[in-house]
Amino acid sequence: MLYSSAQEWRDATHKRVLFFGMSGLGKTYVSNILRGAGDWFHYSIDYRIGTRYMGEYIADNAKAEAMKVPFLRDLLLSDSIYIGSNITFDNLTPVSSYLGKPGDIAKGGLPMDEYRRRQEQFRMAEIHALLDTEYFIDRAGRLYDYPHFICDTGGSICEWVDPEDPEDPVLSELSKHTLMVWIKGDDAHTEELIRRFDRSPKPMSYQAEFLTRVWEEYLSKNSVSEADVDPDAFIRWTYAQALAHRQPRYAAMARNWGISVTADQISAVRDEAGFVELIANTLEEAA
Repeated sequence: MLYSSAQEWRDATHKRVLFFGMSGLGKTYVSNILRGAGDWFHYSIDYRIGTRYMGEYIADNAKAEAMKVPFLRDLLLSDSIYIGSNITFDNLTPVSSYLGKPGDIAKGGLPMDEYRRRQEQFRMAEIHALLDTEYFIDRAGRLYDYPHFICDTGGSICEWVDPEDPEDPVLSELSKHTLMVWIKGDDAHTEELIRRFDRSPKPMSYQAEFLTRVWEEYLSKNSVSEADVDPDAFIRWTYAQALAHRQPRYAAMARNWGISVTADQISAVRDEAGFVELIANTLEEAA
């Protein structure tokens, strides 16, 4: 690990951490606290994906919809209007809207082939964004004079790596430059995430093999064709399975590449000093 002891972490003039885990457990919460302290650069993987690696896909998709409207088509073809996404740290909706949901087109779904294509685009975008971490560490210090650095990853990081492979290219690169910290939820957190998702199901990214398995199982279990799948019903049905699929992968990442803290411990952090102490205590326990 980047810091071999609690004392080395406390004494470090440049603290660099990477948070991973399911969305909704505190990654962005603690990142915002540290950013607000003034000395931490906040690198959001999801924001990088949406602005650097998928921005053109997102804008082109919106333009394709606008081209279906004669009035907007004429304005686009004459370069009279501009269409783009307004992605911010707090509004990543354009990314999830582009990913979409598979199923009945009349209910807002996508054909499975198109859905898989966008999933692959996202996979590549996330890997590239993760591998940009060193560049942003350098940029944060060289350009903006930030001594400390946070990499705030998306929940799907575990889908694209092999945490049991000591030579995994993504994890090897990230662990050289950051202390990887898993924010771990318990059963109660999982139940709350499921309830929250059920109220407002949002697009997700899935490992290709996992997606194939749950898609085929859903079609068989409900005796429906691909074109008749209710998009929201499918992703609601899939969500709890996705959580269960990701949990052991996160655990292996923490075991082999970093440390773990609980979501309750993160939610108790109120300032930079509290966070530094939490990580120090965790490193002591790991030792």
